Amino acid sequence: MHDDRNLVEARLRRVLDERVRPAVYPESVPLDVAVWHAPGEPVPVAEGLAAAPEPIEVGARWGAPWGTSWFRVTGTVPEAWAGKTVEALLDLGFDENMPGFQCEGLVYRPDGTPVKGLNPRNQWVRVGAPVEGGEEVRLHIEAASNPVILDYHPFLPTQLGDKETAGSEPQYKLARMDLAVLDENVWQLVIDLEVLGELMAELPVESARRWDLLRAVERALDAIDLQDVNGSAARARDQLAEVLAVPAVPSAHRISAVGHAHIDSAWLWPLRETVRKVARTTSNMTALIEDEPDFVFAMSQAQQWAWVKEHRPEVWARVKKAVADGRFVPAGGMWVESDTNMPGSEAMARQFVHGKRFFLDEFGIENDEAWLPDTFGFAAGLPQIIKAAGSKWLLTQKISWSQTNKFPHHTFQWEGIDGTRIFTHFPPVDTYNCSMKGSEIAHAARNFKDKGRARHSLAPTGWGDGGGGTTREMIAKSARLRDLEGSATVVWETPDAFFRKAEAEYPDAPVWVGELYLELHRATLTSQARTKQGNRRSEHLLREAELWAATAAVRTGFPYPYEELDRIWKTVLLHQFHDILPGSSIAWVHREARATYERLAGELEAVIGSAQRALAGEGTTELVFNSAPHPREGVPAGGARPPAGEGRTSLTPRPAGGFVLDNGLLRVEIDARGLVVSAYDIEGDRETIAPGGAAGLLQLHPDFPNMWDAWDVDAFYRHTVTDLTDVDEIAAADGEVRIVRSFGESRVTQRLSLAPGERRLVFDTEVDWHETEKFLKLAFPLDVHAERYASETQFGHFHRPTHTNTSWEAAKFEACNHRFVHVEEPGWGAAVVNDSTYGHDVTRTVRTDGDQGTTTTVRVSLLRAPRFPDPETDQGVHRFRHALVPGAGIEDAVREGWRINLPERRITGGREVSPLVTVDRDAVVITAVKLADDGSGDVVVRLHEAHGGRARATLTADFEVLDVAATDLLERPLPETPSYEDRRIALRLRPFELVTLRLRRAL
Repeated sequence: MHDDRNLVEARLRRVLDERVRPAVYPESVPLDVAVWHAPGEPVPVAEGLAAAPEPIEVGARWGAPWGTSWFRVTGTVPEAWAGKTVEALLDLGFDENMPGFQCEGLVYRPDGTPVKGLNPRNQWVRVGAPVEGGEEVRLHIEAASNPVILDYHPFLPTQLGDKETAGSEPQYKLARMDLAVLDENVWQLVIDLEVLGELMAELPVESARRWDLLRAVERALDAIDLQDVNGSAARARDQLAEVLAVPAVPSAHRISAVGHAHIDSAWLWPLRETVRKVARTTSNMTALIEDEPDFVFAMSQAQQWAWVKEHRPEVWARVKKAVADGRFVPAGGMWVESDTNMPGSEAMARQFVHGKRFFLDEFGIENDEAWLPDTFGFAAGLPQIIKAAGSKWLLTQKISWSQTNKFPHHTFQWEGIDGTRIFTHFPPVDTYNCSMKGSEIAHAARNFKDKGRARHSLAPTGWGDGGGGTTREMIAKSARLRDLEGSATVVWETPDAFFRKAEAEYPDAPVWVGELYLELHRATLTSQARTKQGNRRSEHLLREAELWAATAAVRTGFPYPYEELDRIWKTVLLHQFHDILPGSSIAWVHREARATYERLAGELEAVIGSAQRALAGEGTTELVFNSAPHPREGVPAGGARPPAGEGRTSLTPRPAGGFVLDNGLLRVEIDARGLVVSAYDIEGDRETIAPGGAAGLLQLHPDFPNMWDAWDVDAFYRHTVTDLTDVDEIAAADGEVRIVRSFGESRVTQRLSLAPGERRLVFDTEVDWHETEKFLKLAFPLDVHAERYASETQFGHFHRPTHTNTSWEAAKFEACNHRFVHVEEPGWGAAVVNDSTYGHDVTRTVRTDGDQGTTTTVRVSLLRAPRFPDPETDQGVHRFRHALVPGAGIEDAVREGWRINLPERRITGGREVSPLVTVDRDAVVITAVKLADDGSGDVVVRLHEAHGGRARATLTADFEVLDVAATDLLERPLPETPSYEDRRIALRLRPFELVTLRLRRAL
């Protein structure tokens, strides 16, 4: 029997490949083809259609990297084909093994009506079913010659990732341009044999069902006349009908198939190409919806919908109709499928604000699910944000990529830092490009970890990234799997329908507390430092722009720039997409990102400057504007005052070499190597630096991960380290110590300063970086015994262990923080704050110098130098600012983190500025002050408890308040009403609780 099985399976493969599939199109005639190559960037559709093309033959090479070629194909349906189904087969030179990562096309009729996309697994265009014979065929193809960047492994450096370096060598060879007869009976036979053959291969050898399938397949193969497949296909299908009709067992796993095409908003292509990828895919899917009554397609990322609306109105009309019919479903409720580790609190909130509002405004649809299949791990603050946006579910698949530990659930409740729980599903199919292969369906059923308690899972089905989405073959397979013995059952459903069923059947789902850490792609917290700095800077400039514009609007009638801020927010949110902000896109993407961030910074600086000048009025008094949420040196949060008197910091030579900084709060010793060997907390009578350690130490590691260059850093990078202790120059000037070092082809200049009255030692680091495949860290060995440490995340902070007791802890050898990392033992702690970095590691070691103390070392990740997909990643000059804060409690870490990111601004004017709103507890942090998005003039205040405890506080408004409402993130009233009297609003917050208040004012 075993030999029979192998023989039948081998026979099936060969007959399908060499006889049956080729017979799907038994007759064909060539089309006439002409081409026009657009110069430069893509042109409007009308221009491409009107261009004068030149003849081109099949087999000719075409398409410079990132070019656009407009093909015109013409022909006549033979009269002899009357009554048959005819399709155009248009192969631009596809490699079918890489859908989405090569050339693509969008087919138009002569009047500019889009027909469908062309992709490696989707090369057909229906001409008629049936045809009458003699029809004239004329189609236009907007073809993109996107170069192949991804070849999985090895990842070799390539200059193809930027049009400025990619050259002009043609990338593709025109393969097939024909009219052909489609034999639908043979096409159906292919699907029958694929479904049964794939199912057969997944069933146990001893299964009777497997042998029933094998014998049926054998009979079907016997019935095929290999010299006349088309004439014998119906006979062969008859042999399979009985086994295809046997229903699934009642206990079969149930799969909700959701048509899907995961499209990275930028990755191995620039943003402008994603606009066209989305147009091709949506054209495909709206056409498929018209042909397949059971099919449902879901598309996330409101930005991508907005692109279709703006750039392809003819496609948008079809999309709107399909949405109205309930077949084309907005999913996710976010502006893009963003990274969720690095975006700041407000940015993460605005992802949902702008995403959900787009779908509400355009379609009246409220998203209950967050849809993030490909994001590289999930911060512990996210559940509260999802709930505050009015959503309640989360879907992702990416955690299945973790290298060390297998996540124990596929359906569960995810609890965030504030106690909010979100019903969460990880599709056990383990792909967001499901193609309905038997191996995928069987894997989903076997892999599902919640058997016995739940039986539903979801399968995102379709080729993504420009692969064209769901295909008719996938739909045909799913129809056979709807109720088939030996298989999980498959039905097309919306995400909403799936989640309602899954939640109803699993009311006591297990709980996972804390972050959903991806044990992979850890280096995305560091790659492309300028992109990350642009994001951080933009987030804080937006805070300032909203704060001062709102304050000026209330105080002076300043025109609040609603449209400008809305546009800028959407641009910043777009660049938080999970391959842009993480630094894993091609050079072109990051080159454009740098220019975009600079432009946005200029626009926001103009808003801030105009608002502050309106507030300050005319005059010559110097005023300090404080945008941070805590008072500083006599200036209230959100206000402006003349500068307070400053204290004094002494800078003296150190007897053993180096210098000493002392401001009465801290005494800092910098040795002759330019390293901090002591940071003494005078008030706390406590040394910060571990004995024998040195802070501000730059450490260089080799960095050559096993696979994903820009994405990964593997644990073995730590095996080799070079401490950069050689110094070219150390000098003192202008109250700071300047240290210069050289290593490899690079140069570092550090400036250390201690401001009067501050418990904060600042490290300004400039790196002229010209290394390759290296990892640069900045180390702070601290004399603190800590079993855990805190790192800031959205609307709070999250604790991680400093030890590696389990494989789960050991896997977190590189993690994310926002503005601070804090370590403490009872009664004393220290913080490291930053203005633009995210990646870090924290380790603990027991000293062997006699005191048996513990050193907790915080290391900040500064720079990497991967060569794929951008071979010049981060080459050039970078500037970072960090600060060591000795004696810091968590409240100090929070405050100093804000301050280093929101430095004071000084202008001259004639009047002080009182804050628009104030809160009387440091634990309650105001993250946003703005005017309501609806233009009503209401003031919106967003705040949260930041220290991890319960807080009672009073928010006071410095304007007449007519009414107060607690709202969701979209500024819609919630049932609970805050207690307020006149301008004072009483608050009671649980740990890390997020609250949005809307204050109606007299206009």
